[in-house]
Amino acid sequence: MLMSLVASHRNRDLALLEQLSLGAQSVADLAVDGQSPVSGAVVLPTCNRFEVYLETDDAASARAEVVSTLAAASGLAEDVVAEALLVYEDDDAAQHLMSVASGLESMVVGEREISGQVRRAHLDAQQRHHISSRLDRLFQSALRTSRVVASTTGVGTSGRSVVSVALDLADETVAWPGARTLMIGTGALAESGVATLRARGAVLTGVFSPSGRGPLFGSRHGVPVVESDALAEAVREADVIYACSGGESIVLTPALVSSARAGAAHPLTIVDLALHRDVAPGVEDLRDVRVINLEHVGRHAPGESVEALEAARSIVAHAVARLGDGETERALDPAIVALREHVFGLLEKELARIRPAADADAETVAQAELAEQSLRRFARTLLHTPTVRARELARAGETEHYLHAIRTLYGIDIAMQDDACPAPGIVQQSDEHSI
Repeated sequence: MLMSLVASHRNRDLALLEQLSLGAQSVADLAVDGQSPVSGAVVLPTCNRFEVYLETDDAASARAEVVSTLAAASGLAEDVVAEALLVYEDDDAAQHLMSVASGLESMVVGEREISGQVRRAHLDAQQRHHISSRLDRLFQSALRTSRVVASTTGVGTSGRSVVSVALDLADETVAWPGARTLMIGTGALAESGVATLRARGAVLTGVFSPSGRGPLFGSRHGVPVVESDALAEAVREADVIYACSGGESIVLTPALVSSARAGAAHPLTIVDLALHRDVAPGVEDLRDVRVINLEHVGRHAPGESVEALEAARSIVAHAVARLGDGETERALDPAIVALREHVFGLLEKELARIRPAADADAETVAQAELAEQSLRRFARTLLHTPTVRARELARAGETEHYLHAIRTLYGIDIAMQDDACPAPGIVQQSDEHSI
Protein backbone atom coordinates (compact mmCIF):
# COMPACT_ATOMS: atom_id res chain seq x y z
CA MET A 1 0.00 0.00 0.00
CA LEU A 2 0.93 3.66 -0.38
CA MET A 3 1.12 5.93 2.64
CA SER A 4 2.08 9.52 3.26
CA LEU A 5 2.97 11.15 6.58
CA VAL A 6 2.44 14.88 6.40
CA ALA A 7 3.26 17.96 8.48
CA SER A 8 2.88 21.39 6.90
CA HIS A 9 2.35 25.08 7.54
CA ARG A 10 -1.38 24.39 7.50
CA ASN A 11 -1.37 22.50 10.77
CA ARG A 12 2.07 22.78 12.39
CA ASP A 13 4.39 25.63 13.30
CA LEU A 14 7.50 26.11 11.22
CA ALA A 15 9.86 25.45 14.12
CA LEU A 16 8.48 21.90 14.38
CA LEU A 17 8.90 21.40 10.63
CA GLU A 18 12.52 22.48 10.99
CA GLN A 19 13.12 19.80 13.60
CA LEU A 20 11.38 17.07 11.61
CA SER A 21 13.40 17.81 8.49
CA LEU A 22 16.59 16.90 10.35
CA GLY A 23 15.53 13.27 9.91
CA ALA A 24 14.89 13.43 6.16
CA GLN A 25 17.89 11.37 5.10
CA SER A 26 17.49 8.81 7.88
CA VAL A 27 13.89 8.15 6.86
CA ALA A 28 14.79 7.85 3.19
CA ASP A 29 17.44 5.27 4.05
CA LEU A 30 14.78 2.97 5.52
CA ALA A 31 13.93 1.97 1.95
CA VAL A 32 17.30 0.24 1.55
CA ASP A 33 17.27 -1.37 4.98
CA GLY A 34 16.55 -5.04 4.44
CA GLN A 35 14.87 -5.33 7.85
CA SER A 36 12.45 -2.41 7.41
CA PRO A 37 8.76 -2.75 6.47
CA VAL A 38 9.36 0.22 4.13
CA SER A 39 10.00 -0.94 0.55
CA GLY A 40 10.10 2.51 -1.00
CA ALA A 41 10.42 6.05 0.33
CA VAL A 42 10.41 9.60 -1.02
CA VAL A 43 10.95 12.49 1.39
CA LEU A 44 9.74 16.00 0.54
CA PRO A 45 11.14 18.65 2.90
CA THR A 46 10.50 22.25 1.81
CA CYS A 47 10.45 25.64 3.48
CA ASN A 48 6.93 25.04 4.79
CA ARG A 49 6.26 21.29 4.78
CA PHE A 50 7.77 17.94 5.69
CA GLU A 51 6.27 14.92 3.99
CA VAL A 52 7.21 11.25 3.68
CA TYR A 53 5.75 8.98 0.98
CA LEU A 54 6.08 5.25 1.55
CA GLU A 55 5.25 1.92 0.02
CA THR A 56 4.76 -0.81 2.60
CA ASP A 57 2.89 -4.02 3.31
CA ASP A 58 2.53 -3.13 6.99
CA ALA A 59 1.27 0.42 7.50
CA ALA A 60 1.32 0.37 11.30
CA SER A 61 4.91 -0.93 11.49
CA ALA A 62 6.12 1.46 8.79
CA ARG A 63 4.59 4.46 10.53
CA ALA A 64 6.08 3.40 13.88
CA GLU A 65 9.52 3.02 12.32
CA VAL A 66 9.34 6.42 10.62
CA VAL A 67 8.25 8.06 13.88
CA SER A 68 11.06 6.37 15.79
CA THR A 69 13.64 7.35 13.15
CA LEU A 70 12.51 10.97 13.07
CA ALA A 71 12.51 11.19 16.85
CA ALA A 72 16.07 9.88 17.04
CA ALA A 73 17.31 12.29 14.35
CA SER A 74 15.43 15.39 15.51
CA GLY A 75 15.64 15.06 19.28
CA LEU A 76 11.86 15.30 19.54
CA ALA A 77 9.85 12.89 21.69
CA GLU A 78 8.18 10.09 19.75
CA ASP A 79 4.70 11.13 20.84
CA VAL A 80 5.37 14.67 19.57
CA VAL A 81 6.49 13.32 16.18
CA ALA A 82 3.53 10.94 15.97
CA GLU A 83 1.06 13.72 16.75
CA ALA A 84 2.67 16.04 14.20
CA LEU A 85 2.24 13.71 11.21
CA LEU A 86 -1.11 13.33 9.50
CA VAL A 87 -1.50 9.94 7.79
CA TYR A 88 -2.94 9.42 4.31
CA GLU A 89 -3.25 6.04 2.61
CA ASP A 90 -3.56 4.89 -1.02
CA ASP A 91 -6.04 7.19 -2.86
CA ASP A 92 -5.79 9.83 -0.15
CA ALA A 93 -1.98 9.79 -0.34
CA ALA A 94 -2.17 10.14 -4.13
CA GLN A 95 -4.69 12.96 -3.88
CA HIS A 96 -2.55 14.81 -1.37
CA LEU A 97 0.64 14.53 -3.45
CA MET A 98 -1.14 15.70 -6.60
CA SER A 99 -2.61 18.66 -4.73
CA VAL A 100 0.81 19.53 -3.31
CA ALA A 101 2.56 19.24 -6.69
CA SER A 102 -0.13 21.44 -8.26
CA GLY A 103 0.39 24.18 -5.67
CA LEU A 104 -3.04 23.72 -4.08
CA GLU A 105 -1.60 23.09 -0.61
CA SER A 106 1.09 25.77 -0.73
CA MET A 107 1.51 28.73 1.57
CA VAL A 108 1.12 30.83 -1.59
CA VAL A 109 -1.60 28.90 -3.42
CA GLY A 110 -0.61 28.15 -7.00
CA GLU A 111 3.11 28.85 -6.54
CA ARG A 112 5.16 26.93 -9.08
CA GLU A 113 8.33 26.28 -7.09
CA ILE A 114 6.69 23.31 -5.37
CA SER A 115 6.47 21.26 -8.57
CA GLY A 116 10.23 21.63 -8.96
CA GLN A 117 10.74 20.57 -5.35
CA VAL A 118 8.55 17.50 -5.90
CA ARG A 119 10.54 16.69 -9.02
CA ARG A 120 13.84 16.99 -7.17
CA ALA A 121 12.59 14.75 -4.34
CA HIS A 122 11.52 12.18 -6.95
CA LEU A 123 14.87 12.29 -8.75
CA ASP A 124 16.81 12.11 -5.50
CA ALA A 125 14.91 8.98 -4.46
CA GLN A 126 15.54 7.44 -7.89
CA GLN A 127 19.26 8.18 -7.79
CA ARG A 128 19.63 6.78 -4.28
CA HIS A 129 17.54 3.70 -5.17
CA HIS A 130 15.05 4.52 -2.42
CA ILE A 131 11.97 4.57 -4.65
CA SER A 132 9.70 1.64 -5.52
CA SER A 133 8.09 1.23 -8.95
CA ARG A 134 4.68 2.08 -7.53
CA LEU A 135 5.92 5.26 -5.87
CA ASP A 136 7.78 6.12 -9.06
CA ARG A 137 4.56 5.94 -11.08
CA LEU A 138 2.71 7.97 -8.45
CA PHE A 139 5.24 10.81 -8.60
CA GLN A 140 5.27 10.77 -12.40
CA SER A 141 1.48 11.05 -12.40
CA ALA A 142 1.55 13.85 -9.81
CA LEU A 143 4.03 15.87 -11.86
CA ARG A 144 2.01 15.41 -15.04
CA THR A 145 -1.15 16.43 -13.21
CA SER A 146 0.54 19.59 -11.93
CA ARG A 147 1.39 20.54 -15.51
CA VAL A 148 -2.22 20.00 -16.61
CA VAL A 149 -3.51 22.11 -13.71
CA ALA A 150 -1.12 24.92 -14.60
CA SER A 151 -1.95 24.86 -18.31
CA THR A 152 -5.75 24.58 -18.07
CA THR A 153 -7.00 26.36 -14.94
CA GLY A 154 -4.96 29.52 -14.59
CA VAL A 155 -3.83 28.50 -11.09
CA GLY A 156 -0.25 29.66 -10.73
CA THR A 157 -0.23 31.89 -13.82
CA SER A 158 0.05 35.03 -11.68
CA GLY A 159 3.65 34.11 -10.97
CA ARG A 160 3.17 34.56 -7.24
CA SER A 161 5.49 32.56 -5.05
CA VAL A 162 6.95 32.52 -1.57
CA VAL A 163 9.84 34.59 -2.94
CA SER A 164 7.70 37.18 -4.74
CA VAL A 165 5.32 37.62 -1.79
CA ALA A 166 8.26 38.05 0.62
CA LEU A 167 9.87 40.66 -1.63
CA ASP A 168 6.53 42.45 -2.04
CA LEU A 169 6.40 42.73 1.75
CA ALA A 170 9.92 44.17 1.68
CA ASP A 171 8.75 46.98 -0.63
CA GLU A 172 7.74 48.95 2.46
CA THR A 173 11.35 49.43 3.53
CA VAL A 174 13.41 48.81 0.38
CA ALA A 175 13.95 51.00 -2.68
CA TRP A 176 14.91 48.13 -4.98
CA PRO A 177 16.81 49.89 -7.81
CA GLY A 178 20.44 49.75 -6.73
CA ALA A 179 19.68 48.04 -3.39
CA ARG A 180 22.86 46.26 -2.25
CA THR A 181 21.79 42.67 -1.58
CA LEU A 182 23.72 39.93 0.18
CA MET A 183 22.55 36.37 -0.46
CA ILE A 184 22.95 33.61 2.13
CA GLY A 185 22.48 30.17 0.64
CA THR A 186 22.83 28.52 -2.75
CA GLY A 187 19.85 26.15 -2.99
CA ALA A 188 16.61 26.23 -4.96
CA LEU A 189 15.27 29.39 -3.28
CA ALA A 190 18.57 31.15 -3.98
CA GLU A 191 18.42 30.11 -7.64
CA SER A 192 14.90 31.48 -8.06
CA GLY A 193 15.76 34.53 -5.98
CA VAL A 194 18.59 35.70 -8.27
CA ALA A 195 16.34 36.49 -11.23
CA THR A 196 13.56 37.92 -9.06
CA LEU A 197 15.90 40.24 -7.19
CA ARG A 198 17.65 41.45 -10.34
CA ALA A 199 14.30 42.04 -12.03
CA ARG A 200 13.51 44.49 -9.22
CA GLY A 201 16.78 46.31 -9.76
CA ALA A 202 18.70 44.91 -6.79
CA VAL A 203 22.48 44.62 -7.05
CA LEU A 204 23.79 41.27 -5.77
CA THR A 205 26.93 42.24 -3.88
CA GLY A 206 27.85 38.77 -2.61
CA VAL A 207 26.82 35.24 -1.73
CA PHE A 208 27.72 33.50 1.51
CA SER A 209 27.29 29.73 1.66
CA PRO A 210 27.54 27.92 5.00
CA SER A 211 27.85 24.68 3.03
CA GLY A 212 30.82 25.85 0.96
CA ARG A 213 29.00 25.84 -2.39
CA GLY A 214 29.41 29.59 -2.87
CA PRO A 215 32.11 29.48 -5.59
CA LEU A 216 30.03 27.36 -7.98
CA PHE A 217 26.90 29.46 -7.40
CA GLY A 218 28.88 32.68 -7.66
CA SER A 219 30.51 31.76 -10.97
CA ARG A 220 27.19 30.62 -12.42
CA HIS A 221 25.41 33.88 -11.56
CA GLY A 222 28.27 36.37 -11.57
CA VAL A 223 28.06 37.06 -7.82
CA PRO A 224 31.17 37.60 -5.64
CA VAL A 225 31.73 34.95 -2.98
CA VAL A 226 31.80 36.08 0.66
CA GLU A 227 33.99 34.01 2.97
CA SER A 228 33.33 33.63 6.69
CA ASP A 229 35.91 36.22 7.73
CA ALA A 230 34.26 38.81 5.47
CA LEU A 231 30.65 38.12 6.45
CA ALA A 232 30.42 40.93 9.01
CA GLU A 233 31.65 43.49 6.50
CA ALA A 234 29.15 42.22 3.90
CA VAL A 235 26.34 42.59 6.44
CA ARG A 236 27.50 46.12 7.25
CA GLU A 237 27.30 47.20 3.59
CA ALA A 238 24.01 45.48 2.72
CA ASP A 239 20.65 47.18 2.31
CA VAL A 240 18.98 43.77 1.96
CA ILE A 241 19.95 40.28 3.06
CA TYR A 242 18.17 37.45 1.25
CA ALA A 243 18.68 34.37 3.45
CA CYS A 244 17.64 30.87 2.40
CA SER A 245 20.48 28.48 3.22
CA GLY A 246 18.40 26.13 5.34
CA GLY A 247 21.47 24.82 7.12
CA GLU A 248 21.29 23.35 10.59
CA SER A 249 22.96 26.32 12.28
CA ILE A 250 22.05 29.99 12.61
CA VAL A 251 24.00 32.35 10.34
CA LEU A 252 22.92 35.78 11.55
CA THR A 253 22.89 36.25 15.32
CA PRO A 254 21.95 39.44 17.16
CA ALA A 255 25.58 39.85 18.22
CA LEU A 256 26.92 39.52 14.65
CA VAL A 257 24.36 41.86 13.09
CA SER A 258 24.61 44.42 15.90
CA SER A 259 28.40 44.48 15.76
CA ALA A 260 28.49 44.60 11.96
CA ARG A 261 26.04 47.51 11.83
CA ALA A 262 27.60 49.60 14.58
CA GLY A 263 27.41 53.17 13.32
CA ALA A 264 25.52 52.22 10.12
CA ALA A 265 23.33 55.03 8.81
CA HIS A 266 21.10 53.00 6.49
CA PRO A 267 18.33 50.54 7.45
CA LEU A 268 18.60 46.79 6.81
CA THR A 269 15.84 44.49 5.61
CA ILE A 270 16.39 40.76 6.04
CA VAL A 271 14.25 38.25 4.13
CA ASP A 272 14.65 34.87 5.83
CA LEU A 273 13.02 32.08 3.81
CA ALA A 274 15.03 29.21 5.28
CA LEU A 275 13.13 26.39 6.94
CA HIS A 276 16.06 26.06 9.36
CA ARG A 277 16.16 29.72 10.24
CA ASP A 278 19.21 31.62 9.07
CA VAL A 279 18.30 34.49 11.37
CA ALA A 280 18.23 34.07 15.14
CA PRO A 281 15.39 35.42 17.29
CA GLY A 282 16.25 38.88 18.55
CA VAL A 283 17.71 40.21 15.29
CA GLU A 284 14.33 41.78 14.47
CA ASP A 285 14.58 43.82 17.68
CA LEU A 286 17.74 45.64 16.59
CA ARG A 287 17.47 49.28 15.61
CA ASP A 288 16.73 49.92 11.90
CA VAL A 289 16.55 46.20 11.18
CA ARG A 290 13.43 44.56 9.73
CA VAL A 291 13.05 40.78 9.38
CA ILE A 292 10.54 39.16 7.02
CA ASN A 293 10.13 35.41 7.46
CA LEU A 294 7.86 32.56 6.39
CA GLU A 295 5.25 33.37 9.03
CA HIS A 296 4.85 36.83 7.50
CA VAL A 297 4.53 35.32 4.03
CA GLY A 298 1.86 32.91 5.22
CA ARG A 299 -0.21 35.71 6.77
CA HIS A 300 -0.06 37.91 3.69
CA ALA A 301 -0.20 35.37 0.86
CA PRO A 302 -2.92 36.20 -1.70
CA GLY A 303 -5.42 33.59 -2.85
CA GLU A 304 -6.59 32.26 -6.20
CA SER A 305 -10.11 32.58 -7.60
CA VAL A 306 -12.71 30.12 -6.36
CA GLU A 307 -13.46 29.03 -9.92
CA ALA A 308 -9.82 28.27 -10.71
CA LEU A 309 -9.36 26.28 -7.51
CA GLU A 310 -12.52 24.27 -8.14
CA ALA A 311 -11.31 23.44 -11.64
CA ALA A 312 -7.89 22.44 -10.33
CA ARG A 313 -9.34 20.19 -7.63
CA SER A 314 -11.62 18.58 -10.20
CA ILE A 315 -8.59 17.72 -12.34
CA VAL A 316 -6.80 16.27 -9.32
CA ALA A 317 -9.82 14.18 -8.37
CA HIS A 318 -10.10 12.90 -11.94
CA ALA A 319 -6.40 11.99 -12.02
CA VAL A 320 -6.60 10.13 -8.72
CA ALA A 321 -9.62 8.20 -9.95
CA ARG A 322 -7.70 7.10 -13.03
CA LEU A 323 -4.74 5.81 -11.04
CA GLY A 324 -6.61 2.73 -9.85
CA ASP A 325 -4.88 0.03 -7.87
CA GLY A 326 -3.64 -2.18 -10.69
CA GLU A 327 -5.85 -5.10 -9.65
CA THR A 328 -9.14 -4.49 -11.44
CA GLU A 329 -9.79 -6.70 -14.42
CA ARG A 330 -9.22 -4.66 -17.59
CA ALA A 331 -12.76 -5.24 -18.89
CA LEU A 332 -14.24 -3.05 -16.16
CA ASP A 333 -11.50 -0.45 -15.82
CA PRO A 334 -13.64 2.30 -17.45
CA ALA A 335 -16.52 1.53 -15.09
CA ILE A 336 -14.31 1.63 -11.98
CA VAL A 337 -12.75 4.89 -13.16
CA ALA A 338 -16.19 6.37 -13.75
CA LEU A 339 -17.42 5.37 -10.31
CA ARG A 340 -14.26 6.64 -8.60
CA GLU A 341 -14.53 9.94 -10.47
CA HIS A 342 -18.15 10.27 -9.37
CA VAL A 343 -17.34 9.65 -5.70
CA PHE A 344 -14.13 11.71 -5.62
CA GLY A 345 -15.84 14.58 -7.40
CA LEU A 346 -18.58 14.67 -4.75
CA LEU A 347 -15.94 14.36 -2.03
CA GLU A 348 -13.96 17.36 -3.28
CA LYS A 349 -17.08 19.51 -3.46
CA GLU A 350 -17.94 18.62 0.13
CA LEU A 351 -14.39 19.22 1.34
CA ALA A 352 -14.39 22.64 -0.31
CA ARG A 353 -17.25 23.59 2.00
CA ILE A 354 -15.35 22.77 5.19
CA ARG A 355 -11.83 23.95 4.34
CA PRO A 356 -10.82 26.64 6.85
CA ALA A 357 -9.69 30.09 5.80
CA ALA A 358 -5.97 30.83 5.65
CA ASP A 359 -6.12 32.81 8.89
CA ALA A 360 -8.23 30.26 10.79
CA ASP A 361 -7.28 29.47 14.38
CA ALA A 362 -5.71 26.16 15.39
CA GLU A 363 -8.94 24.71 16.77
CA THR A 364 -10.82 25.39 13.53
CA VAL A 365 -8.02 23.83 11.49
CA ALA A 366 -7.98 20.75 13.72
CA GLN A 367 -11.75 20.30 13.42
CA ALA A 368 -11.55 20.61 9.64
CA GLU A 369 -8.78 18.00 9.56
CA LEU A 370 -10.89 15.54 11.52
CA ALA A 371 -13.89 16.14 9.27
CA GLU A 372 -11.76 15.66 6.15
CA GLN A 373 -10.30 12.41 7.46
CA SER A 374 -13.80 11.12 8.22
CA LEU A 375 -15.11 12.02 4.79
CA ARG A 376 -12.14 10.36 3.09
CA ARG A 377 -12.64 7.18 5.14
CA PHE A 378 -16.28 7.18 4.15
CA ALA A 379 -15.35 7.52 0.44
CA ARG A 380 -12.91 4.60 0.70
CA THR A 381 -15.55 2.45 2.38
CA LEU A 382 -18.13 3.41 -0.22
CA LEU A 383 -15.83 2.34 -3.08
CA HIS A 384 -14.50 -0.88 -1.55
CA THR A 385 -17.38 -3.28 -2.22
CA PRO A 386 -18.14 -2.02 -5.77
CA THR A 387 -14.45 -2.42 -6.63
CA VAL A 388 -14.29 -5.98 -5.28
CA ARG A 389 -17.50 -6.89 -7.12
CA ALA A 390 -16.11 -5.48 -10.36
CA ARG A 391 -13.17 -7.88 -10.17
CA GLU A 392 -15.42 -10.82 -9.43
CA LEU A 393 -17.87 -10.07 -12.23
CA ALA A 394 -15.11 -9.34 -14.73
CA ARG A 395 -13.48 -12.71 -14.02
CA ALA A 396 -16.88 -14.38 -14.39
CA GLY A 397 -17.55 -12.67 -17.71
CA GLU A 398 -20.57 -10.80 -16.35
CA THR A 399 -19.44 -7.22 -16.99
CA GLU A 400 -22.79 -6.12 -18.39
CA HIS A 401 -24.46 -6.69 -15.01
CA TYR A 402 -22.00 -4.32 -13.40
CA LEU A 403 -22.35 -1.66 -16.10
CA HIS A 404 -26.15 -1.84 -15.86
CA ALA A 405 -26.00 -1.50 -12.06
CA ILE A 406 -23.90 1.66 -11.92
CA ARG A 407 -25.88 3.12 -14.83
CA THR A 408 -29.11 2.52 -12.92
CA LEU A 409 -27.89 3.51 -9.44
CA TYR A 410 -25.63 6.46 -10.27
CA GLY A 411 -26.70 7.54 -13.74
CA ILE A 412 -23.14 7.00 -14.94
CA ASP A 413 -22.82 6.46 -18.68
CA ILE A 414 -19.47 4.74 -19.29
CA ALA A 415 -19.32 5.88 -22.90
CA MET A 416 -19.39 9.51 -21.79
CA GLN A 417 -16.34 9.49 -19.51
CA ASP A 418 -13.68 10.70 -21.93
CA ASP A 419 -15.88 13.65 -22.89
CA ALA A 420 -16.51 14.38 -19.21
CA CYS A 421 -12.82 14.62 -18.34
CA PRO A 422 -12.07 18.18 -17.12
CA ALA A 423 -8.68 18.13 -18.90
CA PRO A 424 -7.78 15.80 -21.81
CA GLY A 425 -4.16 15.68 -20.68
CA ILE A 426 -5.24 13.68 -17.65
CA VAL A 427 -6.77 11.00 -19.86
CA GLN A 428 -3.57 10.76 -21.88
CA GLN A 429 -1.29 10.63 -18.89
CA SER A 430 -3.30 8.19 -16.78
CA ASP A 431 -3.61 5.57 -19.49
CA GLU A 432 0.18 5.17 -19.52
CA HIS A 433 0.47 3.63 -16.07
CA SER A 434 -1.73 2.13 -13.40
CA ILE A 435 -0.89 2.05 -9.73
